[in-house]
Amino acid sequence: MVQKKTAAVAVNAAQMLTRDRDLLPPDRFMNREIGWLRFNQRVLELAEDTTLPLLERALFLSIFSSNLDEFFMVRVAGLKRRLATGVPVSSRQDPREQLREISKVTHELMERHAACFHTSVAPALAEAGIRIVRWNDLTTEEKQQMHRFFRRTIYPVLTPLAVDPAHPFPYISGRSLNLAVRVCDPHTGRQTFARIKVPPALPRFTELGGQRFVPVEDVISAHLPQLFEGMEILEHHAFRVTRNADLEVDEDETDDLVKSLERELLRRRFGPLVRLEVEETISDEILTLLREELGADEEETYRVPGPLDLSGLAQLHELDRPELKYPPMVPVEPRVLAHNDFFEVLRRSELLVHHPYESFATTTQRFIELAASDPKVRAIKQTLYRTSGDSPIMEALIEAARSGKEVIVLVEIKARFDEQNNIRWARKLEMAGCHVVYGVVGLKTHCKLALVVREEDDGSLRRYCHIGTGNYNPRTARIYEDFGLFSADPEVGEDLSDLFNHLTGFSRKKHYRRLLVAPHALREALLRQIQHEIANHEQGLPARIRIKTNSLVDEEIVDALYLASRAGVPIDLWVRGSCVLRPGVPGLSETIRVRSILGRFLEHSRIFVFANGGEPQVWIGSADLMPRNLDRRVEVLVRIVDPGQRSRLMTLMDLAMADSTSSWHLNPDGSWTRFTHDEEGNPLVDVQSTLRGDRYLRVVDD
Repeated sequence: MVQKKTAAVAVNAAQMLTRDRDLLPPDRFMNREIGWLRFNQRVLELAEDTTLPLLERALFLSIFSSNLDEFFMVRVAGLKRRLATGVPVSSRQDPREQLREISKVTHELMERHAACFHTSVAPALAEAGIRIVRWNDLTTEEKQQMHRFFRRTIYPVLTPLAVDPAHPFPYISGRSLNLAVRVCDPHTGRQTFARIKVPPALPRFTELGGQRFVPVEDVISAHLPQLFEGMEILEHHAFRVTRNADLEVDEDETDDLVKSLERELLRRRFGPLVRLEVEETISDEILTLLREELGADEEETYRVPGPLDLSGLAQLHELDRPELKYPPMVPVEPRVLAHNDFFEVLRRSELLVHHPYESFATTTQRFIELAASDPKVRAIKQTLYRTSGDSPIMEALIEAARSGKEVIVLVEIKARFDEQNNIRWARKLEMAGCHVVYGVVGLKTHCKLALVVREEDDGSLRRYCHIGTGNYNPRTARIYEDFGLFSADPEVGEDLSDLFNHLTGFSRKKHYRRLLVAPHALREALLRQIQHEIANHEQGLPARIRIKTNSLVDEEIVDALYLASRAGVPIDLWVRGSCVLRPGVPGLSETIRVRSILGRFLEHSRIFVFANGGEPQVWIGSADLMPRNLDRRVEVLVRIVDPGQRSRLMTLMDLAMADSTSSWHLNPDGSWTRFTHDEEGNPLVDVQSTLRGDRYLRVVDD
């Protein structure tokens, strides 16, 4: 009777969601792009944290730079493109005003980033014996060494390009480092502008020996007289351009997606400018010339102290200075797999693994490699979104196909910035005899799935499955935090078979047994579950929502969470990146807490926990709470049924949200406050260090 009543209330809650959204305040959403910039600000705060190992701080400066490049190449570029074509960007903010706000915040962050390097990280590196020096600081011996290096390695590949009536202003490729040079002919007095592109194959910082480095542009600048022999060098300045790198392929209008994408990749190099970075010492004359030729307005121009492109600081992290890095971590192998047959383990029970604390190589990679070499395996089906250039998993699939197994690989060739790598793998897989497909027209296939069909001793066929929150990439698996579920449950096997048939063939299947699949059912299911929590709370049953996601920007989901909060449901949100929800607003989100954790590892897993009246529903999967994930991608969540595994995930959520844990807290105005110590000055618990010690994993395995 109670269940029927609860279900009826849930139906009413669904009707209320549609009705009550219009009653919510219009300023309830924060700006998504500014939210992302605040995420990158948190990365910068790690670089500013003097308690962290020094080379890790340098690496965070590098990550900040790389992140910001991608933000401009995709997010800012998208805003500009939509503005130029008249497509609405936001019903709540004028696109021009949004771009102005982005420019203001970005200028502040880039200045702060440069200050962190010059006043904190660089001096600390020097004190530790690692020095980035400019040309004038080199010793005579070092200059001689660089003269030889220049003639041998740099000079042959340099091409100075003059600008005059016979030589138009050259094209400046995206993310390239360049020198703007003004020279004068001493005989005629004529002045000329020239551009020199720094060869991208060169290391960002040239090693002098003894852990001393000089920016590569300094080496080139010191040898300009050799490039412009007989000319007087009047001035030279480094500059850098960021361009639109978002791809547009109309899949409905092409007969060959791969060829169309390759053509678009070539055009990516010539995308419109979205940012011009120059050294703050640049003259007004040269800056005016660059802005006119490149079409950069004031808001797109960023003057910062040199050296530019500090993403190159990642080079320093490769130094053999373990005392300046995080302590080494050796991922563990789940005890249940030690000395046991992998497939036999899965026949007994499902296995939940947590990377990078548990080894990717001895779990996920081993699963595919065993399937590829096992003569009893008949077929392997797998999705591929991102992987490394030398992926052992892809090599295993190739060997499986060559040995006669049926191998089907769904390669997402539209995975941003991995398009070319995935095209290469797709062709290599096809040449080996694998069946390669590219998913569903109009959608990106983002789910992480592997299905192995194996003949058992009794002659029957059994399906072994892997569903993950992260990519099949051995390299990123060492630094990305993710979960993976291995299962031989017939229901999961049926689900994956149905889903692969949908992806490789034609079907309109919407509902599965243990899976929630976007774009056809995931949004609806999440909204229904939130509404169910509202109904349970109103009936006095246990009600609570806990979600871990990379981004929370979907307005319909946010509104559903607001309504749940107004009904009194406690809500905990663990969001790594951008969040448009305002927590703690009286009458709107008083029961909502939002936390963010950044550190040594990139928090990447997605977890959804619903109290469900005392019988918790726990899901993991690939989907973030963004319109693209819920409406324009194939995403998968799998329901966790093992009570111990559910408890493990809920305990992790509670640990992250505890006041005793070090984290950032989101404020109603969109700012984030970092908490690292309690009121007595004692350090708060570091989630990643706790898991890195593997204490939690040992308890769970026991």
